Amino acid sequence: MSPIETFGQSIANVAPTATPAMIIGQVFALSGNGAWLAYAIATVGVSLVAMNINQFSRNSASAGSLYSYTANVLPKFWSVASAWALVIAYVCTAIALTGGLTSYAGVLLGSLGWPAISPALVTILAVGIAGTLAYRDVTISARLMLTLEAVSIAIIFVIMGFTLFGSGFHPDRDQLLLHGVTGSSLRLGLVLAIFSFVGFESATSLGEEARNPLRSIPRAVTLSAICSGIFFTFCSYAEVLGFRGLSPALNHSLAPLHALAGKAGLPLLGIMIDVSAIISFFSCALACITAAGRIAFDMGRNGDLHGAFGDAHPVKQTPHRAVVGASACVLIPGVVLAMRGFAGFDINGWLGTLATFGFLVAYILVCVAAPLYLRSRSRLTVKSLVISFGAIAVMLVAFAGSLYPVPEFPYSWLPYIFFVLIASGIAFSFVCRNRADRMDTSPQRTAIEPDYV
Repeated sequence: MSPIETFGQSIANVAPTATPAMIIGQVFALSGNGAWLAYAIATVGVSLVAMNINQFSRNSASAGSLYSYTANVLPKFWSVASAWALVIAYVCTAIALTGGLTSYAGVLLGSLGWPAISPALVTILAVGIAGTLAYRDVTISARLMLTLEAVSIAIIFVIMGFTLFGSGFHPDRDQLLLHGVTGSSLRLGLVLAIFSFVGFESATSLGEEARNPLRSIPRAVTLSAICSGIFFTFCSYAEVLGFRGLSPALNHSLAPLHALAGKAGLPLLGIMIDVSAIISFFSCALACITAAGRIAFDMGRNGDLHGAFGDAHPVKQTPHRAVVGASACVLIPGVVLAMRGFAGFDINGWLGTLATFGFLVAYILVCVAAPLYLRSRSRLTVKSLVISFGAIAVMLVAFAGSLYPVPEFPYSWLPYIFFVLIASGIAFSFVCRNRADRMDTSPQRTAIEPDYV
């Protein structure tokens, strides 16, 4: 995979289109005129996490993502916890995205006057196509992901350009002077702003497919964090400004980009942005299945899952069984929830929150591991400690903001569901490990590449 294709994996997992299409309005509801600042602060925090991740990615590369990095430093329990946190996060994110995809598909078909399609059928088609692409060739899927997101982002830039310059540029003093913004409201908005970035590190799961991984992966991680942050900050400022005088307000609009396209006199772009949102949800789901499959692949090779997950396809050289397993974990809950009649946005919210817990756990653990790793190489500095503590502090603020004040049902149950899932995964891994030890077999490596470069 070329550096641009590796970058495409992380960008697709962030799903930049989904943030202006859904999340910015929620951040505005909490932070008001400070929405752009919440994203600016989140960019700094996520960039600090990226710097900790790159302490590892500049020296080693594998399919295991952050799991492989923590396994080098932390006790076995915590490295397995990191692996399961990531698998849960990627799988739940993919399920959440099928909910968003079905919702936007319904809106698009309704606006075109076409008959509705069963959400369960849409979910089956989306996951089936994504799983097939990940099974066949990660290079094809990465190219497709980057191309689709580039088209979506280009359309958004056109809408934002008309919003800012259509009637002559003028600064929004209320936003720039943070009118009505308090520390509490900014902290709450920061939580959701950080949620927009989850998955930016997914290029680290391509250590065995990337060309020159010790250079291309660190660049992909850093660029995806910074570029996404700049894009989100710009879009939040433009959306808040564009909704001045519009009804419903930004925090109540179900399709804010569609509304801005109509205000700019570009109704065709409104339909195009609905298509772009669907594309973004699909490409992100594809990226999540790709990343989850590669982490499960590395777990299988290391004995933390059944050894069959550590086998590569003899011809395609992809972790085919791990990808099939990840696809099934996405497909079954997604179809069940859709058939039970739950709204797509509810599915997106519930599963997205579960995914966030997983990402935050993985990010905190890799930031704890980074200074220990540097110390083992006699390279620990005060600067690296400050970067680690700063990243951990921002992630803990986000975690605390997800727990307090106690949210309404069913969100109040989600932390406990996440705990049960990760505890069950850890227990299963140790069962697999003990079974392998009793059989006196060591995990077999496949012929793709060495685990560490």
